[in-house]
Amino acid sequence: MDSRRIDSDSIVDMVFHLKWKSDGVAHTDGYQASRINIWRDYIPPSLLEEINGKQAGEGFELQLTSNDFIQEYANQSLIQIKNKQFDPQSTLGAKANPAVGRFYPKGILKSVAGVFSANVQPFRLVHVNNGNMMVDFNHPLAGKDLILTGIVGKVENKATERGGSSVDWMEVLTTGPGMQARWQGQQTDFFSADAFIREDETPDTRFYSEPRLVQHIDDTAIEMVRNTYGRFLRNDMDVLDLMSSWQSHLPERLRFNRLVGLGLNERELKKNSHLSEHVVQDLNISPGLQFESDSFDAVVCTVSVEYLINPLAVFAEVARVLRNDGHFIVTFSNRWFPTKAIKIWTELHEFERMGLVLEYFIRSGGFKNLQTYSIRGLPRPHDDKYYPDLMYSDPIYAVWGQKNLIEQNSSLR
Repeated sequence: MDSRRIDSDSIVDMVFHLKWKSDGVAHTDGYQASRINIWRDYIPPSLLEEINGKQAGEGFELQLTSNDFIQEYANQSLIQIKNKQFDPQSTLGAKANPAVGRFYPKGILKSVAGVFSANVQPFRLVHVNNGNMMVDFNHPLAGKDLILTGIVGKVENKATERGGSSVDWMEVLTTGPGMQARWQGQQTDFFSADAFIREDETPDTRFYSEPRLVQHIDDTAIEMVRNTYGRFLRNDMDVLDLMSSWQSHLPERLRFNRLVGLGLNERELKKNSHLSEHVVQDLNISPGLQFESDSFDAVVCTVSVEYLINPLAVFAEVARVLRNDGHFIVTFSNRWFPTKAIKIWTELHEFERMGLVLEYFIRSGGFKNLQTYSIRGLPRPHDDKYYPDLMYSDPIYAVWGQKNLIEQNSSLR
């Protein structure tokens, strides 16, 4: 093992994970920071003290309050404005009805002190009443207790200091996280009348009439999806691969008792050698699953949830076919077929999309132990067709929960 230890002259790679909770949901947001310049970049003093002297492979854990590197939560950052000051068309070029709990760029606000039209920093709309709105300018992690963990990667000594920009790695890590949580426990209004319309409303069976043998995310991202599923899947399980295709991004080492693929194109499904059986079904026409209750130990859905137009019905069906305490794991990225994604998906910040999927779990009933996970900043493989135009791997976002037999039974009464 490389024995070099971190000091003020080091260049370091490090994987961070930020862990926090909201309304009983556990969140973990990861970021791989490459080539941290210990002398030049901004690192909070408590973190700098913790990592000083560590070498590759060593880890750390810090108990933090968000105030260590995020501005303290302040009631004065809750601001009341008039409805007419909320003007999405002025900046976004589109009309939008204000939705409580949603995030918007500050630049859409008119005549608000300290806000200019090019400002893309997000704010949250938290209340609408009688011609007035309440907006929250606090950071979405403000006031939350945080656990920061990390693993040290490569440690190098820099030969010389030749200037360059300084990176605030905690700002990078915390830009986005927090947006997946509800505001003070209230439901986020994701479900407007046109939320689930799509640019192409023709039947999905027509769109998928020919096999689409494409790789939707890069190889590094696929490995992150496999690692995520590997936390829950075991040998000899009965698993349902929902909205499946010619690939199932499941750990290669596992041997399942039953792996069922449900998708839209039979030729794609037949090409998937991992499946023990397959079902051709359009969930947007028939959301009911053709399986007996308590049939599966786990259900996975990979980079497809953004196409569901009746997600609550599908999620309720997943809870039905899962065995008690079985996991439903949903993974996605920031790539999709544009004409087939639901409208609300295309309007949301990437971290808000985890919040939308969380709402599916919560409102469909029947799930417990809800968690979200994200990982960003990993390098894109050099042989990927988008390299070097895109230097970083596709980000991976995941939401999962376990079947809650008590809540599901009560919801059926």
